Amino acid sequence: MMLIEETTVPDAALPVEEFKAHLRLGSGFGNDSVQDAVLTGFLRAAVAAIEARTNKVLIERDFKLSVNDWQSGDAQALPVAPVQVVTGLSLVDRAGVETPVDGAVFWLERDAHRSRVRAVGAALPQIPVAGHVDVTFRAGFAPVLSGAPVDLVQAVMLLAAHYYEFRHETTLSEGCMPFGVTSLIERYKVFRLGGAR
Repeated sequence: MMLIEETTVPDAALPVEEFKAHLRLGSGFGNDSVQDAVLTGFLRAAVAAIEARTNKVLIERDFKLSVNDWQSGDAQALPVAPVQVVTGLSLVDRAGVETPVDGAVFWLERDAHRSRVRAVGAALPQIPVAGHVDVTFRAGFAPVLSGAPVDLVQAVMLLAAHYYEFRHETTLSEGCMPFGVTSLIERYKVFRLGGAR
C-alpha cells in the first residue's frame, strides 16, 4: 500500500497572522513579515505531525492510494480521514496501462476514522495480476486550517509554538511532543486491534 499526496497545502490556508498573535510577536515596526517564511514552515511541520499522529487530514487536499490487493473482496479502507469524495478508481496492469473503473460499481462508506470504498455488488473489480489499483480521493476537514476542529487547530498552534521556541535545541528526545498537544489529539487517534482493517 502506498499513499501519495497529490496536492499540497497552500500558504494561504495556514493562519500565519493568528500564529504571530499566539506567539505575541511585536508588530508595527515596518518589518512585520520578515519571519513569515519561518513561521509558515513551523505551521506546516506542526500540521504534518498532528496528521501523522491522528491519521486526520486537517486541510483539504487530494490523495492517491495504490494497493496491490483489496483488503477484502468487497471493501478497501482508506488510511486517512475525513474523506470527502472518491474522485476515481483505476486498475493498472503490470505494463502500466490504466483502465478507469465505472463509478457505478463502487461507493464511499463514510466514517469519522476509516472510510471505505465498497462494492455496489458482491465484489470490487479484480486487480490485474502483478498490477495494482489506484484510488483517488479528496480528504480533509476544510480548505483552511481554521475550518478544522478547534482542539486540533489549538494543538497545531501549541506544537508550532513549541517548534519555534525550541528551534535551536538539539538535546530533546526523539518524538518529544508537549503534554497539551498529546491531550488535545488523544480522542482523534485510531486504535487498531489485530490489523489495519
